[in-house]
Amino acid sequence: MPTTYSELRAQLATLTTEAFRPELAEIDRLSTLEIARTMNGEDQSVPAAVARQLPAIAAAIDATAARMADGGRLVYMGAGTAGRLGVLDASECPPTFNTDPSQVVGLVAGGPTALVRSVEGAEDSRDLAVADLTALGLTDRDTVVGVSASGRTPYALGGVEHARRLGALTIGLSCNTDSALAAAAEHGIEVVPGPELLTGSTRLKAGTAQKLVLNMISTITMIRLGKTYGNLMVDVRASNEKLHARSRRIVALATGAPDEQIEAALAAADGEVKNAILMILADIDAPTAARRLTASAGHLRAALHPGGTRP
Repeated sequence: MPTTYSELRAQLATLTTEAFRPELAEIDRLSTLEIARTMNGEDQSVPAAVARQLPAIAAAIDATAARMADGGRLVYMGAGTAGRLGVLDASECPPTFNTDPSQVVGLVAGGPTALVRSVEGAEDSRDLAVADLTALGLTDRDTVVGVSASGRTPYALGGVEHARRLGALTIGLSCNTDSALAAAAEHGIEVVPGPELLTGSTRLKAGTAQKLVLNMISTITMIRLGKTYGNLMVDVRASNEKLHARSRRIVALATGAPDEQIEAALAAADGEVKNAILMILADIDAPTAARRLTASAGHLRAALHPGGTRP
């Protein structure tokens, strides 16, 4: 890592995410609609950049799912926008997939304060990354995803290096090629959507790319872990009225049962959507459904066909 301002400036100058766009030098003189059209056009490059990395993303997801099936955790860590996106993705897993809050964790350099304002120097500390992972009690069953647009952020890089030394699965997600972060991780994912509309503002295309990849990592991992039935969120946690209504609708879509039967099954299953579906489709009671799901490690399709091959 560079130790002087001149070295850091020289390094940043080599990064695609920091590149200056001369053709946009007078963007502030355009109309609001013209700027919006320009931004929208720029954003078109993001899905294509993600698509180029799909094999690497899929390999990382399969490895993550295998660790989590063995009781491991998924840990995101990054600084600034990258760290906040990881915290966002982690915080949405409990209500969406009924995961324990400790199962998917987001670490941002500087802690909770950094979610709303910058914490001076936090992203430059490898030691802080090691301390945060140590506080989690990281083990070799866990997965650590370092997220950094530049691919050189010391907090993300230090975390991945420490996790790999401990035997944890490591994934490095960056938005530049030949990044130190991707090289340090077992699975490197380099999504490169190109220079930003505002020079170096990686909350834009790079942030969008990171969000898309994190969506894939968490969602597809949960699909592999049996948290869905088809494209239905059968492990959704009904914590408010909207989710209570969604739970009923999911059971209806999965079973085609009348409302009265759905209400009775959900009541008997203590609101567990997956259990209620199994009760209705297999015509079994709540205790039997619970035992079948335990035996199938929570995979509803396997519980519907005990003794068969889990899809």
